[in-house]
Amino acid sequence: MRIIAGKYKGHQLVAFQADHIRPTTDRVKETLFNKIQFEIEDAAVLDLFCGTGNLGIEALSRGAKFCTFVEKNPKSLEITRKNFEKLKVPKT
Repeated sequence: MRIIAGKYKGHQLVAFQADHIRPTTDRVKETLFNKIQFEIEDAAVLDLFCGTGNLGIEALSRGAKFCTFVEKNPKSLEITRKNFEKLKVPKT
């Protein structure tokens, strides 16, 4: 998994092994963000059931003002935190 555009473009996300997570593929992310590309700048984003944080970090990379990440699974939360650290995503 990687970030496909914006300031974190090309950065790989943390590799993981977890049966409960099905990450959003690059193709699906590209289609989604092509649809909302003119709405993302300075937007407030919610990454509900964030899993790895993949979509929320992509939104931040593309200029979202902030993102709220929601996840109840402790393993997923740890993966998301590791992705924040790896990419040096500022926490606010």
